Amino acid sequence: MKKVLLLLAICFAFGVTNAQDQKEPQSIGSTILEKIKSEKLSIGGYGEVHYNQQISGNERYNGKMDVHRMVLFFGYQFNEKTSFVTEIEYEHVKELYVEQAFLNYNIKPNTSIRGGLMLVPMGIINEYHEPTTFNGVERPSVDKYIVPTTWREIGVGITGRLANAPLKYQLYVMNGFNGFDGSGKLRGSDGLRKGRQKGAESTFTSPSVSAKVDYYGIKGLNLGLSGYFGKTQSSEFNGLDKDDDFAEAVADSTRVGISMLGLDLRYKLDAFQVKGQYIHSYINDVKEYNDKTGKDLGKQMRGYYLEAGYDLLHGKEQSLVPFVRYENYNTHHKVDGITANKAYDREDWFVGLSYHLAKGAVVKVDYQRFKDGNDVKKNFINCGVGVWF
Repeated sequence: MKKVLLLLAICFAFGVTNAQDQKEPQSIGSTILEKIKSEKLSIGGYGEVHYNQQISGNERYNGKMDVHRMVLFFGYQFNEKTSFVTEIEYEHVKELYVEQAFLNYNIKPNTSIRGGLMLVPMGIINEYHEPTTFNGVERPSVDKYIVPTTWREIGVGITGRLANAPLKYQLYVMNGFNGFDGSGKLRGSDGLRKGRQKGAESTFTSPSVSAKVDYYGIKGLNLGLSGYFGKTQSSEFNGLDKDDDFAEAVADSTRVGISMLGLDLRYKLDAFQVKGQYIHSYINDVKEYNDKTGKDLGKQMRGYYLEAGYDLLHGKEQSLVPFVRYENYNTHHKVDGITANKAYDREDWFVGLSYHLAKGAVVKVDYQRFKDGNDVKKNFINCGVGVWF
């Protein structure tokens, strides 16, 4: 955390301009909404094709080639205030999902109400995950195991920006993680990831609150502060007798409370670019949950990364960005009633290159070095192509 705060201070020291020079950060949904203001129907998409090869030690490993995802998005403008945004995603060719599907209503120029299936505004990648917007073939590990990307739920809320200050805000009431559907879904190896409901016949027990504030008042700098608060959902509450205290207590043991806090930054100074993110989750009642489900969910999860890159072709139509990223993430940062598994305390080093052939088309390659708390080490070569249009 100290490294992240130091990097923030350095970025502030470099920035010397006023709020009028800045642009509001645009997520996928916001980008589509801007486009359909001039076109009644808008169509676009993004996709990634990957090659991953482990090269550790004296053993030989097969590589894996995968059309990791292909996403088509559509927007429709009903009138000057009302619009609809949706994304349809194919993963690994065979898995079909709806990534977003929300109705947007502008109650005034800088303020909108949204309802439907929406991305939870936590960290960077969960909202900005098109392959041309981040370095590295795969999305950061912190955003897989701690956030977890791509995280979306059904809800309603308000989003907008302040007229006289460089601040963007989002506030949603949403459905939460599903922690129990006859068996426990949350565990130490990948934290909350298996609890994402993705809007597919989602179980609803109680609402959660998600909020984010973005500051973009210094040239080249975007800062984000995120929060998520709520309890997991559980099938045990369906048909429960309200007067049965014992049954209520049993059902409560299948739920945990989650408080997740995030801090992120993106900074560009000419050809130089840097990103950083810190996410910390506090989880209540994990001992009762683990006893009931036989899982090994941690009491606290924490992860962060720092990344720096430099565009060797700055100022030209194409860009060539060598980068380095360090990640540290632990889904057993703290535990209750169980022994922390050192294998869940992990770190990654990435060194790579992103070659943007044109706006919306990128070729990537990186070398990944992984190590966990048991000193297990693995090395990978990752290659990929990505598009966004």
